[in-house]
Amino acid sequence: MFAISKLLDILDLEPLERNLFRGRSPQTGWQRVFGGLVIGQALVAATRTVEGRSPHSLHGYFMLPGDPSVPIIYDVDRIRDGRSFATRRVVAIQHGHAIFSMSASFHREEEGFEHQMDMPDAPRPSELPDERMLKERLLPEMPGPIRDYFEQERPIELRHADPMRYVDGKPRGLGQNVWLRATGPLPDDAAVHQCVLAYASDMTLLDSSLAPHGSSVFSSEIQAASLDHSLWFHRPFRADQWLLYVQDTPFAGGARALTRGRIYTEAGELVASVAQEGLIRRRAKS
Repeated sequence: MFAISKLLDILDLEPLERNLFRGRSPQTGWQRVFGGLVIGQALVAATRTVEGRSPHSLHGYFMLPGDPSVPIIYDVDRIRDGRSFATRRVVAIQHGHAIFSMSASFHREEEGFEHQMDMPDAPRPSELPDERMLKERLLPEMPGPIRDYFEQERPIELRHADPMRYVDGKPRGLGQNVWLRATGPLPDDAAVHQCVLAYASDMTLLDSSLAPHGSSVFSSEIQAASLDHSLWFHRPFRADQWLLYVQDTPFAGGARALTRGRIYTEAGELVASVAQEGLIRRRAKS
């Protein structure tokens, strides 16, 4: 409960002026700001400038690593307010430089045609070990900053359908399935659930591109970073209930990897889709 309360507090940006907000980072020992936090805070900033519409898509680019020791300023540009859609551009600024930019589109609720891809077969979260097992097996092998992060209480609980991939180091297929949810109850506010899912959508996705190579972002030999991130919201959902993050990686090459995700409720409803390109390279040996 403490971790999710702290996340909600950090997502509650401080208004500085019209279209200008200030956010901060949790002090977790990381040397840079978690990408999902910047996505979530940027969406909060954009959402606070729109009335009568909900976000249906966002597209962001990471330009510089964030500095967790100083606040992040979010500057929102109200590009357009139409009858059905509204468009916003958000720039996150630190030390006088843009570290992240995002375009977001908002749509008023209306009826239309419906179809979706079915949720694949996957073990239910109740059938999977929790993170305590992974911590016991992996913590001694993790680099210091990552170990410090995993030893702390976190706002998002993850249950991997194939947790042994982090233990045996064997190559896997071109994808993975991960269950996720907030570790405590969230308010009955759809915007809060969307912003929490935006935060969580950056978790584990790039890591799926290393599964075919028998590695992970936890390896000290790997340098990994998100380069861009796109997220589409399809249906209402609750981020404090289990959601299945179905991930695949169509391509890796040139030190970059493309990853995609579909997010389902336990009932099989597709509620969001994600795409991301990231940097994955082996660190130079000293």
